[in-house]
Amino acid sequence: MFYPEELIEEIRMKNDIVDVVSGYVKLQKKGSSHWGCCPFHNEKTPSFSVSGPKQMYHCFGCGVSGNVYTFVMKYENYTFPEAVKLLAGRAGVSLPEPEYSAEARQRADKRTRLLEVNKEAAKFFYYQLRTPHGEVGRSYLKKRELSEETMHRFGLGYAGKNGAQLVRYLRTKGFEDELIKEAGLANYSERSGLVSQFWNRVMFPIQDINHRVIGFGGRVMGNGEPKYLNSPETLVFDKRRNLYGLNFARTARSGNVILCEGYMDVIAMHQAGFTQAVASLGTAFTQEQANLLRRYTDNVLLAYDSDGAGIKAALRAIGILREANLTGKVISMKPYKDPDEFMKNLGREAFEERIAQAENSFFFEIRILEEQYDLKDPEQKTRFHRETARRLCGFQEEVERDNYLQAVAEKYFIGVENLRKLVLNYASSTGLARPIERPKTLVHQKSNPQENAKRAQRLLLTWITDMPNLYDKIKPYISAEDFTEELYRQVAERLFSDLEKGNYNPAGIISMFEDEEKQREAAELFHTSLPELTTVQEKEKAFRDILLAVKKNSYEYYTANLGADVNALKQAVEGKKALEGLAKTHISLE
Repeated sequence: MFYPEELIEEIRMKNDIVDVVSGYVKLQKKGSSHWGCCPFHNEKTPSFSVSGPKQMYHCFGCGVSGNVYTFVMKYENYTFPEAVKLLAGRAGVSLPEPEYSAEARQRADKRTRLLEVNKEAAKFFYYQLRTPHGEVGRSYLKKRELSEETMHRFGLGYAGKNGAQLVRYLRTKGFEDELIKEAGLANYSERSGLVSQFWNRVMFPIQDINHRVIGFGGRVMGNGEPKYLNSPETLVFDKRRNLYGLNFARTARSGNVILCEGYMDVIAMHQAGFTQAVASLGTAFTQEQANLLRRYTDNVLLAYDSDGAGIKAALRAIGILREANLTGKVISMKPYKDPDEFMKNLGREAFEERIAQAENSFFFEIRILEEQYDLKDPEQKTRFHRETARRLCGFQEEVERDNYLQAVAEKYFIGVENLRKLVLNYASSTGLARPIERPKTLVHQKSNPQENAKRAQRLLLTWITDMPNLYDKIKPYISAEDFTEELYRQVAERLFSDLEKGNYNPAGIISMFEDEEKQREAAELFHTSLPELTTVQEKEKAFRDILLAVKKNSYEYYTANLGADVNALKQAVEGKKALEGLAKTHISLE
């Protein structure tokens, strides 16, 4: 959904960043800024600064920065439109209704109704668990040692002794039979008409990341089959693209996500304080779920069952995580079967130790592979080495592959060069990987002139933002055209235009960009680390050097493009003149 820039700015201005961030982080005023512990990385000493005058935040520990939109996006893991909607609601600003085609409108309306009927079904199940009819469900959950608070948090419920009760209830709420069926809550029977397949089961509402109920899982009470029954896929419920518990886990701020196999494992983990736990939805872990996790973390810890089926599932998940460029580690549940049993018997502290000892996923694969061979038999040992070499070829990045090669050789007492030869032979014969090129010298690469030029431009923008009065002193020599990076130029154009009008508003500049990555990069332009200097003379020299570097890079850039850009000749001539003027000019920072 596209929103006009004026509306975006109105919403931002009506949401004071100090007030918004204070709802998430405990802040204390020091000078012109407010300080607290960064919510985006673990720290004990506050390094997270929120500036009321700038309407921006910056962490001097991990480097994150931005305005009120980027904060909400990062903390809540929202898209830009989602952040706009949240802040608009907070400020009481009405957003324009999106324009849909008739078909799209009909589909959107259907999604809304499906979410409504699911929400009402969740209420029904929740209430049933807390009536005398739900005693069997309550007894089961208490036996599983779940607290009332946990049951409430996850909205656990109970489906009664027959499948007609839910349908009757939903009809009284105005939902049509066809909608109830489309939501996956009931099916038609020749004998009984429309009845729910969920009966005599403890019910687990499945929620999307916005806490909306999209489906259900039901655990049968007694020995019925199937043991777990999930909603079928619907317009709002895609098992491959959702994860149980992710609506809570996405704001856990733990630096990782713990991937489990079952609903009860997730709930037990959350009750113990590991609120980053999630589980797939009655199916094997999927590539779509891995891509979903990548929005929230780079590190996934597998807490799968310790039996053969769990090991097989973990091996499959490791491959999927690797394809998604996620770091995977495996938590050992032994001597217990799953996280639920482990937590009941050994508790939180023991599990924290297991997290700290989590096994590298590749070493886990090799260890499981090793169990298939008798390493006392030379022939089988050779086959194990060959299979290990084949798996090492799965690392496409040479540095990573070589690091693992050396680690495996050390762990399994294989000669490094012998294993390397096996890898090279396998790589060459199959084309799975390029041969590893060994570094021939230790000569460091020269500094990158392009990166130096970009850093000078970032520093200049930060300096002007910190000291807006400098703009009037340098504007005879510098313009937005001197910023040769496209995004930097766009930021400079807006910043200089605002300063000309006396409208100093760096936070509003970030909102020019709807793309999250561009917003992050724009925010960083206002928080580049400036040189730590003490005297005024040192600071003035550093500022002049940065100004000259930006202008010199600009002159060289346009000179190099004289034949390709009609504007380049003008910029080159003006740049040369400005450089000569700057060389003779003293710019005071006072």
